[in-house]
Amino acid sequence: MNHRTALYDLHLEWGAKMVPFAGWDMPLHYGSQIAEHHAVRRGTGLFDVSHMAVVDIAGPDARLFLRRLFANDVAKLERPGQALYSCMLNEAAGIIDDLIAYLRPGGRYRLVMNAGNRERDLAWLRARAGNDRVHIRERHNLAILALQGPGAEAILRQVLDKSLGEAAAELDPFCGVWKGEWLVARTGYTGEDGYELILPNTAALELATEFCAAGAVPVGLGARDTLRLEAALNLHGSDMDESVNPLETGLGWTVAWEPEEREFVGRRALAACRERGAAWRRAGLILDGPGIPRGGQAVLFPNAAKGVVTSGGFSPTLAKGIALARIPTDCVGADTAEIEIRGRKVLAHRIRPPFVTRGAGLQGEEVVA
Repeated sequence: MNHRTALYDLHLEWGAKMVPFAGWDMPLHYGSQIAEHHAVRRGTGLFDVSHMAVVDIAGPDARLFLRRLFANDVAKLERPGQALYSCMLNEAAGIIDDLIAYLRPGGRYRLVMNAGNRERDLAWLRARAGNDRVHIRERHNLAILALQGPGAEAILRQVLDKSLGEAAAELDPFCGVWKGEWLVARTGYTGEDGYELILPNTAALELATEFCAAGAVPVGLGARDTLRLEAALNLHGSDMDESVNPLETGLGWTVAWEPEEREFVGRRALAACRERGAAWRRAGLILDGPGIPRGGQAVLFPNAAKGVVTSGGFSPTLAKGIALARIPTDCVGADTAEIEIRGRKVLAHRIRPPFVTRGAGLQGEEVVA
């Protein structure tokens, strides 16, 4: 039997189509995936993402432990609530998972990791903790709500108590504010402004109901995927996995090379790739004709080189097919390519991702980079 979030009954009340996802029963949509997508771009959407793994790291060596384990450096986090995005690599620099790390009061940390990688991630963490100076605790008693869209701040101010609402509304991106067990952070997975709230399961149902009463629209996993694709946000298992490293999938910016003496898992292999040059690069493609690209489809170039679509679909904002692709480095100068879709070749032009940000399409920004 799949796990159920604290909002399960509310999803049914709202008319959700429930589907199994990473061991959970989750809402795919509430009637119209397209309408939910537009609601986030134009107003405010509410996501239940409580299936994500929440893991607390504490103990005297917590900071040292995470500095060794992540390609990004948690030493950048200087005050409670600050967050950073990082990849967790294997020794060959392949991406085991991507995650967000938050600094908690008292030098502790909270990690939010992908639901589908929960067991493997926890095993990786525990195997490398090594001693009783690092404490790893998965938090099953917490829910995660994401309030996303241009109207998110106004709804947050309206629903949360005044002090917490004002503090959250004034946050910079990738910063959060703690209040007891509650964390309200200005993060998200949609390309829009918004917030992610980690809070006790017991409080999630009431808060979700109040957000929707204030004007937020419930949004399921279907629109979450089209939103993140338009924003060119990588999905683990599609755009990245243990067969590729951050330099090959547009995530070089997440690697903290300084200080040089910090040895993180995968550093040597990643440094060797940087020195010789990555064989692959990430590209954004917009179809010039009808069709919907899908992961695994071939990307063809005039020089006979081939890439592959890693994520693809229909963009509700642009009303066109779009794709993230992994292409050979020697093809980065090409401004067009063809995607093989069901036995036919469809012309596409390259752009510098993202395709959409804050509701505005960037399809005019063709690039050779």
